[in-house]
Amino acid sequence: MDYDKEIEKYKERIAFLEKTIKNLSVPIISTLVDDTILVPIVGYTGSERFELIRTVVLEYLDKHRSVNCVVFDFTAADLDEKEIHEYDSLAQELQMLNNTLKLMDVRPISVGFNPLIVRKIIAAGVQMEFESYVNFRTALKTLLKEKKTTL
Repeated sequence: MDYDKEIEKYKERIAFLEKTIKNLSVPIISTLVDDTILVPIVGYTGSERFELIRTVVLEYLDKHRSVNCVVFDFTAADLDEKEIHEYDSLAQELQMLNNTLKLMDVRPISVGFNPLIVRKIIAAGVQMEFESYVNFRTALKTLLKEKKTTL
């Protein structure tokens, strides 16, 4: 048995699986509102993850130029167990995400922050300016109302 070939084979398999996981970790979903997409954020929310989210969303926007609004849903994000200093970092990542989209003339909306997270971000002394709603449904209702569209 050639161990070097076996090791190389496993390295290639690991690389393939890592790429697959990254591709699946930032789903982009079309919505009922024209030119609006949903990006659910599930699980880990560190800076590496936000970098991946920015990259995937920007690549999507490059291919789909008609999209003018991105709704980020943080309902299932792993935010509860963060240390107080990590909320400052979280706020900076959110601000960077929003500013990146605004530079492309795309409207960023965040939904799904629970009251505990909001209090911790405020307690960390972080000031943020971005559009946010309690849940995805409320954001969609607002967008539909603005477009004067009903379902």
